[in-house]
Amino acid sequence: MLPSDPAVAELLTRGRIEVEGRLVDASNATLFCEISGAGAVAHCVYKPVSGERALWDFPDGTLAGREVGAYLVSEAAGLHLVPPTVFRAGPFGPGMVQLWVDTKEGDDLVDVLPPGEVPAGWRRVLRAHDRFGEPAVLAHSDHPAVRMMAALDVVINNADRKGGHVLHGTDGEVYGVDHGICLHAEDKLRTVLWGWVDEPLPEDVHDMLGTLRSAVDGSLGEDLAEHLTRVEIRALCTRVELLRGTARFPTPGADYRAIPWPAF
Repeated sequence: MLPSDPAVAELLTRGRIEVEGRLVDASNATLFCEISGAGAVAHCVYKPVSGERALWDFPDGTLAGREVGAYLVSEAAGLHLVPPTVFRAGPFGPGMVQLWVDTKEGDDLVDVLPPGEVPAGWRRVLRAHDRFGEPAVLAHSDHPAVRMMAALDVVINNADRKGGHVLHGTDGEVYGVDHGICLHAEDKLRTVLWGWVDEPLPEDVHDMLGTLRSAVDGSLGEDLAEHLTRVEIRALCTRVELLRGTARFPTPGADYRAIPWPAF
């Protein structure tokens, strides 16, 4: 089942969840599941609130709720960059349920490569050395959807956009996952997608920001209130307006780490 399938929302909301395994690299309980109902079957990720590790700097709400909030923002902006995501009851209590996205083998959009192997057109973010002391470059694709994801990360204040969170689906679309630590009121942007630093925003990003700002004043604001504080929703509006006002991709902040660790 593809994220664009009209039946996805109903399946995620009402389908029967059967846990098949756990993604052991995740810091919080992240379960790989089959979900079925009304003749439809798909795979999903289920993150129960009961499996969340408390974070001192994200004391309000739940990480699962922030995952849903990121999806709601992406949809309201017309981006469809976050796989369909709902908050519902599950085998281990309430949590986030998100459609699993199958990815293209060997078609990464973010990578760490030797300097001479960076694909033409890719954006170089950071020069460093690998664990063997050899020169290496953190770089990412110049794909328009990756650029739009970079803008989305600014407005949702994503504190953990790792390279492995940028997926190239087998349907040809680009998706971002793992948004548990985003939408905070304080500046916390940490991302590997810094390839457009200080460049003017293209027209499609301008249009997206206008659409999103209007949506926050309407039903989006009401939907987000189920998962975020009023201060966090106001901060979302402020970030949208600031990005529209500067009309440029931001530069990394000097008072906090701008790239997540690890980067993947």
